[in-house]
Amino acid sequence: MAGNENNVKTTAEIVAGLVKEVPVYQDALQPAARQIGKSLEVVTKTINIVLAPIKGLVWGYEQIESWLIRSLGEKLAGVPPENIIPPLPNIAVPAIEALRYVAYDEQLRELYANLLAGAMNKDTAPQAHPGYVEVLKNLSADEALLLQWFKAHSAHPVIHIKGETTPDTFILHRRFHFRLPEDLPVLHPALLAAYVDNAIRLGLLESPAGESLNDDRLYIPLETDPALDPLFGEITGRGQVILFERAMIRLTSFGGQFVTQVIKEKERT
Repeated sequence: MAGNENNVKTTAEIVAGLVKEVPVYQDALQPAARQIGKSLEVVTKTINIVLAPIKGLVWGYEQIESWLIRSLGEKLAGVPPENIIPPLPNIAVPAIEALRYVAYDEQLRELYANLLAGAMNKDTAPQAHPGYVEVLKNLSADEALLLQWFKAHSAHPVIHIKGETTPDTFILHRRFHFRLPEDLPVLHPALLAAYVDNAIRLGLLESPAGESLNDDRLYIPLETDPALDPLFGEITGRGQVILFERAMIRLTSFGGQFVTQVIKEKERT
């Protein structure tokens, strides 16, 4: 019995010692914990500040209705009342829902209004494809502007720039290099190749493999573009030979119809 009493006493002493020491460990950890807490608090406040404007950008249905009725009234002003019809739900519902998140952008919201106006005109409703809503969801204002510009060209010359390392072996340095008019207000010209890739993915543009325009003069300004000098220097600096692959891009039938029905800005030449 004495042995058991000693064991119990020893255990109790150990437990008491641990309990006594726990505050010491907590005190040792508290500064780090407090610092982490402060850091998280700062991050959380920063996130709230950054996201606060977004709340104002997401429109409610009342805001959309007020703006949309006014906009559609302007776009359908010349249409006889008997030709104004309800839009198909598979166009109107997703379009109005998407408007909640892009209505802050004047250019993009106008495109949705164009689509809805076309869907409400008996003469143009058959051309209002339900797929146009998904296309619009995947376009930036820059890309819409670019597509409108492409509408003025049946096909447009582009080049891919490569660096030949050994005969028949090359590295692709830049795809879809082309020149825009200086007065075309594209906000991010460095993203033009990505815009073209996205439009091809959406079925709006195509660049048939191995096809180029017959007029060589159209490619010379691209191959001698001073804006490419830094890239040319980088390629030759690596001991590579500069190669050009001539190509073309053009609107698909779907893309042409989309531009006609949805992107109705003034055409550029």
